[in-house]
Amino acid sequence: MSLDASAILAEAQDKAGFADSEPVIASNLEVLCASLNSVGNLSTDGEAAAWRALVTRQADRIGGLKWCAEHPEILVEPIDALFLCGLPRSGTTYFQYLFDRDRRFQLVRTWQSLVPLPPPAADAQSVAERKAFAHEIRARTRPAEPENFAALHLYDEDGSDECHAFLEQGVTAAGFHNVYDVPTYFDWLISHCDPVPAYEVHKRQLQLLQWRGMHKPWALKYPNHVLFMDAICAVHPAARFAITHRDPLQVLASIAKMTLTLRKTRYDTVDPARVGEQMLHFIEAHIARIMAFADGPEAHRVVHVDYYALVANPAEEMVRIHTALGIESPPDVIAEIAGWRRENPKNARGANDYALAQFGLSADAVEERFATYRQRFAIPREADAIKELSE
Repeated sequence: MSLDASAILAEAQDKAGFADSEPVIASNLEVLCASLNSVGNLSTDGEAAAWRALVTRQADRIGGLKWCAEHPEILVEPIDALFLCGLPRSGTTYFQYLFDRDRRFQLVRTWQSLVPLPPPAADAQSVAERKAFAHEIRARTRPAEPENFAALHLYDEDGSDECHAFLEQGVTAAGFHNVYDVPTYFDWLISHCDPVPAYEVHKRQLQLLQWRGMHKPWALKYPNHVLFMDAICAVHPAARFAITHRDPLQVLASIAKMTLTLRKTRYDTVDPARVGEQMLHFIEAHIARIMAFADGPEAHRVVHVDYYALVANPAEEMVRIHTALGIESPPDVIAEIAGWRRENPKNARGANDYALAQFGLSADAVEERFATYRQRFAIPREADAIKELSE
């Protein structure tokens, strides 16, 4: 079996009960499928799982088109969004969980990512069923995960989730390259893809979730949002960004380990050195976009966040972030943030050891390539930061 974009879309249309009207997204899917097929060493189970996942996300997107055709008022729902992003593995999930303690924001929930339709306020009865489904999926996948997976990535069944699934709908998710060995897709993504249509799909999904429900600002976490901040500004003219910064050597080792872990469940063989080379390119692309945006005309939209300060004293650092965003820091919100920090100390879900050498990378050579980024944002070495904070 090979992954056929036309057949996947046909199956998705049948599942959604509606005709697709977004040919740009179909073209994106063709690029992804071609990249998946070109490497060609997906396991039988991995290829079948990829097919199911692609059909599901395209059915979600086409189902959203159907809801909007029947209820056009959905498309005028105002979306106020703060994008939580940064290099992958730079503390964005931790950051997101702090915003999840703030009653003034709404976040994408895990069950909404897995089953985004129907709009929750339009079918309140389905919400409990969708939460139960999310729990079931988590219970089913947990036994296959390595023992340290919880340390690699925070995940709570009914907790806040990232935007990956919604960008999968537009087939413009950089995270595909962590799950799959698709270097030609990633190069297309950063060099030739027009991300605006995918972010319009992303916005539409938020409108569907918000329709007839809460009108609060969204705190939207996805590290890879930094690749497309210009497109986000085009779709969300009032968008703001909070970008976390962590030692890029630690980031690279961590994303390489995460990618190796994810791919091992989908491929017959995975070469750590190939993962290391690809993830070096992956992180360098993210850094280039961060630097360009920070030196560009929209730089005022960004609040830069020190990962180490955030971990050491999240309540204090969040006050600084609130001030930079032009919002207040209510005492009850700060108390919630401080309480979550006490209940979730660093390494509470397990510690992780990272090493670049296992991915064929030299720390000294990588450091030289990341030096300008480190200097630009005054990012310390992780060991030095931890030592300073412990003194």
